[in-house]
Amino acid sequence: MIRRYTLPEMGAVWSEAARFEGMLKVELAVARAQVGRGLVPAEAFSTIESRARIDLDRIAEIEQTTDHDVIAFVSQVAETVGPEGRYLHLGLTSSDVVDTGLALQLRAAGERLLADCDRLLAAIVARARTEAATVMMGRTHSVHAEPTTLGAKMAGWAFELDRDRRRLADAVAEIATGKISGPVGTYSHLDPEFEAEVLAALDLRVDPVSTQIVQRDRHAALLVAIAITGGSLERFATEVRNLQHTEIGELQEPFRAGQKGSSAMPHKRNPILSERMAGLARLLRGYAGAALEDQPLWHERDISHSSAERVLLPDATILLDYMLVRMTGLVEGLIARPERMRENIERGLGLHASSRVLVALVELGGLSREDAYGIVQRCALRAADERQPLRELLATDPVVARALPLGRLDECFDDAAFLRHVPTIVARLDRIEATAR
Repeated sequence: MIRRYTLPEMGAVWSEAARFEGMLKVELAVARAQVGRGLVPAEAFSTIESRARIDLDRIAEIEQTTDHDVIAFVSQVAETVGPEGRYLHLGLTSSDVVDTGLALQLRAAGERLLADCDRLLAAIVARARTEAATVMMGRTHSVHAEPTTLGAKMAGWAFELDRDRRRLADAVAEIATGKISGPVGTYSHLDPEFEAEVLAALDLRVDPVSTQIVQRDRHAALLVAIAITGGSLERFATEVRNLQHTEIGELQEPFRAGQKGSSAMPHKRNPILSERMAGLARLLRGYAGAALEDQPLWHERDISHSSAERVLLPDATILLDYMLVRMTGLVEGLIARPERMRENIERGLGLHASSRVLVALVELGGLSREDAYGIVQRCALRAADERQPLRELLATDPVVARALPLGRLDECFDDAAFLRHVPTIVARLDRIEATAR
């Protein structure tokens, strides 16, 4: 992943040095367990443990000849150890080390993503509570529908992200799976009890039937969970983008001192971060598709997944890490403009009350639903076309005047009636906090 979207901590998880250090952890765990079984002398292991080092330049140099990075890695580490290096990699196949080392990296990356989710979730919950009574127009099909509040909207974001986090947590727990089962998973050199001992020392699960590799349904599940989370962030960001339209102007991304929106137009304050979320979410969906393609490998395995994973696994986790961190800053700094929200509600000429008038005409006026709908629709369309308040047109309609007293008609236009259950909705955020504890 390019540096622009790579935050230092997640970038470090996926450095070339970290990859080989993870593989070295696996080799040392295997050698340590072999000491207890008399396969490696204790003195030799002590030497291996104290001298084993990673030299990236030397690995690359050896790989120029071997064209096999794992062999180059084992050879380089053996060189640093000396004669005792012959005890490295005994009874192992490359994927024992590669897939188990990869599990360590993926677990570290996954734990960081979960921590990112926790921080963003806390920010959204806090903002939802703060904006619980910030009244705004709810829109369906991009058209005024009925009033809601910014807090209720953001409570929906919080519960969606909470679902994302649970999907990620399940996938991260499952991805922490390794194998020390040999060339085709039959334990031809080391027995199942040995594998269990080594993986327990690394705090990894055992793949019960691994073939030569850890099966890639786990990796696909993780990448799908990442893509879905990215889609949620895109949904939140798209709402910010839409509500930042000049004609709407209800929300605005934070815009720091010295920031520029356009090289030509000094007035511009563009929703660049929200747009960036949308673009990066597309990449995450693409990575998920590639991960799904990596599932059906030939026979015990081929290596068609390897080249793809060297790109998609680091990139997907690095990108989601970046997106979660940046979205947290966006939510915390989001500018809400209640005055524009109220202005936009009033510009709607009261059309949003049509549903309450419809119900009142049926319940109090005794009209059929079909007749009531026709009356309200006729007045509403006229109000919109002629730019007149809906209440005035309804008040002068003879059928409505007979069916509804003016006081009852006015109640239909009271926004508080639309929002009476919003506190209940926002209070449901307690469930997320209770789960987090």
